[in-house]
Amino acid sequence: MPKHIASGLKYLATIELKKKGLTQQKIAEELGIDRSTVSHYLNGRNLSWNSIAVARTMTELCPKDFLILTKVLVKDAKKAQKIISTCQNKDFEAEVLDSCIGCGLCVDLCLMEAISLESLKANVDSVGCCGCLLCQEGCPTNSIKILEVNNDREY
Repeated sequence: MPKHIASGLKYLATIELKKKGLTQQKIAEELGIDRSTVSHYLNGRNLSWNSIAVARTMTELCPKDFLILTKVLVKDAKKAQKIISTCQNKDFEAEVLDSCIGCGLCVDLCLMEAISLESLKANVDSVGCCGCLLCQEGCPTNSIKILEVNNDREY
């Protein structure tokens, strides 16, 4: 069943990437799957609609749960990051306060690899941030604030 749910997530990501105008070949490259699999997804063949329903429900979970479940199911960090950033219907903005001591703990905690250290201060890439709050919760100086931003994305 976990493989089917991972396929459901890839299906949802395929649909979103197609909406953005990507070709089947580009979608395949982005998600690390065969172009024929993309074709099957787009033409409604060989799909487990129950798995897609479970995957859709996962996208509605809190960002941390969505992140952790997706990473466990997909088993490939880069593919999981792509699926999460494509399927998540929320946008986040990060604020790093001057109290940041540049310890790097947030860099290690960020499963989306959206944080780097620049001039001994955390720098959060808001585009890559999935809003899981792992960095905010793990920051020893409480210097990271993650805020959800209003958006007009439809799912």
